[in-house]
Amino acid sequence: MTGSIYIGSLEQGSGKLVVTLGIMELLSRHIDRIGFFRPVVHGDGTTDNDINLIKKRYNVPLPIEQMHGITHKEARALLASGQEQRIYRTIVSKYNQALEQCDFLLCEGPNISTLSEAFDYDISIRIARELGTPAIYVSNGLDHSVDEIIRNIQVAENTFEQHRASLVAVFVNRVVPEIVVNEKEKICNAFKGSVPISLLPNMPSLSMPTMDQIIAAIQATYLSGPKNRLLRDVRDIKVAAMSSNNYLEFLEKDDLIITPGDRPDIILATLAAIISKTYPSPVGLILSGNFLPSSSMMRLLEGLDDLALPIYSVKTDTYRTAMQAGSVPGVLQAKNEQKIAKALGLFETHTDSKDLRQRIAVTKSNIISPLMFEYALFERARQVKQHIVLPEGSDDRILRAAEILRLRDVVDLTILGDQDQVHNRATQLGLRLQDVNVIDPQTSPLRDEFACKLYELRKDKGMTAEYAYDRIADVSYFGTMMVYLDKADGMVSGAAHTTQHTIRPAFQIIRTPPDVLLVSSVFFMCMDTRVLVYGDCAVNPNPDSEELAEIAISSADTAAMFGIEPMVAMLSYSSGKSGQGEDVDMVRKAVDIVHQRRPGLPIDGPIQYDAAIDATVASKKMPDSQVAGKATVFIFPDLNTGNNTYKAVQRSSGAVAIGPILQGLNKPVNDLSRGCLVPDIVNTVAITAIQAQASNRKHKSLQ
Repeated sequence: MTGSIYIGSLEQGSGKLVVTLGIMELLSRHIDRIGFFRPVVHGDGTTDNDINLIKKRYNVPLPIEQMHGITHKEARALLASGQEQRIYRTIVSKYNQALEQCDFLLCEGPNISTLSEAFDYDISIRIARELGTPAIYVSNGLDHSVDEIIRNIQVAENTFEQHRASLVAVFVNRVVPEIVVNEKEKICNAFKGSVPISLLPNMPSLSMPTMDQIIAAIQATYLSGPKNRLLRDVRDIKVAAMSSNNYLEFLEKDDLIITPGDRPDIILATLAAIISKTYPSPVGLILSGNFLPSSSMMRLLEGLDDLALPIYSVKTDTYRTAMQAGSVPGVLQAKNEQKIAKALGLFETHTDSKDLRQRIAVTKSNIISPLMFEYALFERARQVKQHIVLPEGSDDRILRAAEILRLRDVVDLTILGDQDQVHNRATQLGLRLQDVNVIDPQTSPLRDEFACKLYELRKDKGMTAEYAYDRIADVSYFGTMMVYLDKADGMVSGAAHTTQHTIRPAFQIIRTPPDVLLVSSVFFMCMDTRVLVYGDCAVNPNPDSEELAEIAISSADTAAMFGIEPMVAMLSYSSGKSGQGEDVDMVRKAVDIVHQRRPGLPIDGPIQYDAAIDATVASKKMPDSQVAGKATVFIFPDLNTGNNTYKAVQRSSGAVAIGPILQGLNKPVNDLSRGCLVPDIVNTVAITAIQAQASNRKHKSLQ
């Protein structure tokens, strides 16, 4: 089994650590290298209780600094500066780094009770969506009626559905035992889905603090008694401020007693209760007010170690001490084997472990969030670093993107433009571009060489040597020639130039392989939970059937190159055999051509967009299609339809559109929208680098 699972909650006090322990115990029996990760933690992660417990108990192979994504303090600072997306980007990056070192990674969501009000309440599920991992939800059933439990689960399931996050199972923890026995069937039958629901009865001792946790929290100083009895659960805290006779009437088993240090009568009465067979045994004694017992009393205590209870002192007064001690939560800790055994026993008794393990093993999330897609791009681009040229050095967005690309060590870069102007503008913007090469085509020693090559390539088309010398000074021609002559691996332009200005030199100089009929383009449409491929939305105005087939094949290859399983939908205004007409017949013929050229490629058409993307519509319009309702690659019948559709989807759904990405050239040159943002440039450069890797491999194999 390989993969990951996410455990999250939207409710305070759900006790999800019990479920985390149970899942870790279950999976560790079958997986050698199992990892653990928390997306948001307090402090620097080294003091996170859940991380320390899981790491120690299950010998997690990750160092602690790799077991968390971001600290609460860092997240708050990013939120305050309007950089919320960077929070998720950091979490995704750290999560993937951890996942790469394990056979399976269990991710436990943040504790809702400790998150700032600045976070949305559904942050835990939003993180699961960004990570693209199946999830287990933990609900808090403490003091809730059956109807309240059902309502809370429905809210959670609706939230998962809204975020399109995969839900594997639901646990309702801390449920009244009578409900577990008598109402489980009613709760499970309230849901139509196939997600199993487990009810864990409330076990009060799991939420009780231990003596050890309380003395650490209130910074108590050791006075007397055994130190090996500090892991007992504290059922209640009693303040002894009355006479010893009345105090004994209130004493109960597992009480922690707080009394002023100048009350020897209470100390003696408590010790007597320990010895007596007729009185309950307290857990320990805290002496408040910075008062210490007399020397004779201390000598007495020293001689009673085997029978006595732990005694500690604090400087704070009785009231403050009681308030502080009463606010200490009970948490499962690695050193408390007894409490861990209780938690595991609770989980295993009320969970179908075999069924749950099988569900975890077979449930694979098909979610690809934009951040996960971006992370995968950067990781692949880094594997064999490429050299990309950016011709538009006068555009601030290009300079900002260049800094990000270098800081993240994605590619090597050359920027075209006046060197002094580029460096001065970078300084004004506060950017660090010292290791980025800057070339001015007007003054570069390469101008003569490039002009000669351009003349050689284009003289049959009527180009003169003088015109070639002037033309090569244009940044688009100069950058394209760098790629052609292997002085760069790819080029990205278009932020300040038209598509035609960017791609015309590529058509003239780089050209296409012999087996490619035409250059086309795709957009990567990054939705909330998946990445789709749209083609052709930028280059070919009115493709015929042969050209549509070529676009479909190239787009499928591009999708596969970037880890998207190609399921190709050839779009039209009708689905299947329902429509007639020249436009529909052209699409139908294109599908036949693809079947002949690529018989194994999943493709269908003509098909309407709704039938291609929606399984419910597909079941009615094209029930026998292997593509309908599952399409990942959408081929539009013409440029007018494609360009308008991608822009409509982008603007109305908030999708991130990366592209246009050109396909079919011998070497990669990609165009940017003039309205592009810095992240668009960064992502397009990473995509270009991956295309360059594939292009270089192909050229080497042909040599």
